[in-house]
Amino acid sequence: MMTRPAVLIVDDTPELLKLLAHLIRDAGFDAMPADRGKEALRVAQERAPALAIIDLLLPDMTGYQLADSLRRVFPNLPIVFLTGVFKGPRQAHLARQKYGVTDYFEKPFDAWALVAAVRRLVPLPTLPDPYSAPMRTGGEEACEEERPLEPMELSGIVRFCDGRSLFSNGTNGATTLVLQPPIPSARSAQEGTAAAVTAVNANLNAGPAVDGVEHGALKGNLPQLISAYHQSRQTGALTLTRGRARKTIFFRQGRPVFADSNLISDRFGPFLVRVGKLSEAQLSEMVRLALGDDDRVGDHLVQAGLLSESERLYFMGQQVKSIVYSAFCWEDGAYEMTFRDSTPPHPLEIDFHPANLILRSIRRLYKPERLRRLLTLEERVIPSLQPTYALSELELEPWEAQLLPKADGTRTVADLISLADRPPLEVQAFVYAMIALNVLERRA
Repeated sequence: MMTRPAVLIVDDTPELLKLLAHLIRDAGFDAMPADRGKEALRVAQERAPALAIIDLLLPDMTGYQLADSLRRVFPNLPIVFLTGVFKGPRQAHLARQKYGVTDYFEKPFDAWALVAAVRRLVPLPTLPDPYSAPMRTGGEEACEEERPLEPMELSGIVRFCDGRSLFSNGTNGATTLVLQPPIPSARSAQEGTAAAVTAVNANLNAGPAVDGVEHGALKGNLPQLISAYHQSRQTGALTLTRGRARKTIFFRQGRPVFADSNLISDRFGPFLVRVGKLSEAQLSEMVRLALGDDDRVGDHLVQAGLLSESERLYFMGQQVKSIVYSAFCWEDGAYEMTFRDSTPPHPLEIDFHPANLILRSIRRLYKPERLRRLLTLEERVIPSLQPTYALSELELEPWEAQLLPKADGTRTVADLISLADRPPLEVQAFVYAMIALNVLERRA
């Protein structure tokens, strides 16, 4: 049996490292992941890599130092640099000139381009056969969650445009809702017969399909998992499970665009009852007419005049948003990362910016005991040298923008709370959100 070429991958973000290792394996190589420079050198001693992918900013040394150490042992080793801090054509030119790197990617980067670069630099005799098992997007047994999230608490603005009307609500947190005309029913959307579904699917099928699944434990790391899709601009789906409960977030080129769930409270009819748009008696009658088919409930609501078509799609968008936000309430469980083209079950597309989705969720949904466990008042934080998101991407409140420069490592979280003159838990949530976004990091 032919040995597959080994690719050394070095990055200190666990979720991104796991994602890249999966993509490299799926492309036909053996992945050798390491989260520290010294660990990378140890791994390389055990097996000579055919290529190295190195993040420039590592906890124990720079990527430049690691590259120098590797080149002393493997003089002809192709090296690809990843960076979230040393940006611009001048830095790329210096990296190529001084360190002889063969490629240079700035975060967020196109994961397909990275895989293509690896395949170009280390050609394979043959590529692996694609794994073609269908992706699970629903249909499991429905179950109920103990305490569903207040559905409209985080809704903000939803803009619905079908070429005929604009329907919006709320004042904060703008989110775009896109639907390709003509408007199909929910049933025809799921059956894939409407032109709108074809249009949305065409948008989702961006980049070559890389099939496969990566599993792991959900341990409060949902922000980092979402950021991993963002940093690599991945199209696919992230499925979270806790017991029989399941929530799936769909991504297109790194941005969350849709979500579904098998929870009864997340279904369209119960959602409308929760937001006060429908009574329990009205829902019971619609379910009876639909003969238990949840997808037909929306059709009967429109036919009965209880919803207009625009209201139906507006609340569908709010339902999707509620599913995404509620996922942040899960501290444990399991996750499944799928890196291939995936089709949401409705022709709706929610445009979430990952950074503001994470920021808003931590602000509003993390309970006091959770925040106190995640971030103590005695800790000190400093600006990250390699932030995942630029400050210009964040929707900060004025007081947050004023407080952020004061998180310079000289002050504790308690000091920052005093300076902000805001409720302590509000400040604690903001500081932790900045850590989750890798804008700030804990001072060692």
